[in-house]
Amino acid sequence: MRERLQRIGGFLAAMVIPNIAAIIAWGLITALFIPTGWWPNAKFALSVGPIIRFLLPILIGYTGGKLVYDVRGGVVGAVATMGMVVGTEIPMFLGGMVMGPLGGWLIKKIDQAVEEKIPVGFEMLVNNLTAGFLGLALVLIGQGVAGPFVQGVSKAFGAGVDFLVANKVLPLADIIVEPAKILFLNNAINHGVLAPAGIAEVAKSGKAIHFLLETNPGPGLGLLLAFWMSGKGLLKQSAPGAIVIHFFGGIHEIYFPYVLAHPIMLLAMWAGGICADFVFVIFNAGLVATPSPGSIFAYLLVIPKGMHFAVLSGVLVGAVASFLVGSLILKVFPVPKKVTGEDEEEAAAAAAVAS
Repeated sequence: MRERLQRIGGFLAAMVIPNIAAIIAWGLITALFIPTGWWPNAKFALSVGPIIRFLLPILIGYTGGKLVYDVRGGVVGAVATMGMVVGTEIPMFLGGMVMGPLGGWLIKKIDQAVEEKIPVGFEMLVNNLTAGFLGLALVLIGQGVAGPFVQGVSKAFGAGVDFLVANKVLPLADIIVEPAKILFLNNAINHGVLAPAGIAEVAKSGKAIHFLLETNPGPGLGLLLAFWMSGKGLLKQSAPGAIVIHFFGGIHEIYFPYVLAHPIMLLAMWAGGICADFVFVIFNAGLVATPSPGSIFAYLLVIPKGMHFAVLSGVLVGAVASFLVGSLILKVFPVPKKVTGEDEEEAAAAAAVAS
């Protein structure tokens, strides 16, 4: 079961990791130019929404289709993802991870079925028509069925969090929040559930713990530090840059592929999130608004007077807990070499020695 989960996580990570540069670019634009960014600029901020709603999911869908069936699979996967994108109002990263590989696999099977039946000279026509009609069908399915289904899953996550918050078991809300974040449903959870509840609480008491549950940069920082100190290959090498983007830039999406690459690391995120939430509850911590983006600098701007120790203690505890658990996991259950890229490094070194 562990090996199967690693294979699934490795495939999901393989769809996202090649697109980390695009995620970083979006993160930088967001951190700099949105109204709450460092240099607000309405014109430059216009690209923030289209990139996260359209470009990034379609890139992931293309990459997933290409992994299954080269460029042809990638094209069909990208088209299929478009149906998910326009069928919902939330970023469809999860849709790209589903429809991209599905489109690539289906066109591969269709090509295998008709390959020996195409008349000579009609290959390009048939190939284009089969891919086009398949793309049409998948767009309609994505827009009419799959997209609303994924949005329903997102709402179910939100309802679960809302239930736990309403029943005053806040630390347990992280059991739902972290998996939702890893599936790129973080904005739906934060802005769809926690932020409205937090705004109502601020109106009554002047602060709200709801703003701390999803935005806390501590657990993600600890996870990336664990990969930096105890990981291997590409994940270890890219961790320092990801730390800067995540903790100081506030772009949490940057660490999601690391968990997808090794799903058991979700335990580290749970450890960090639950421990941090316990600290927030003990000290009755809260913020006056949602930190946007979720960086440590944004946190400092929305901490109410007298709450700095309580809030920053939770961030620190979350980072330490996720780092310790993550480091232990990486030592006991290392990331497979196929995921870290060590196989390619060893093959290149062997080829160099042989030559």
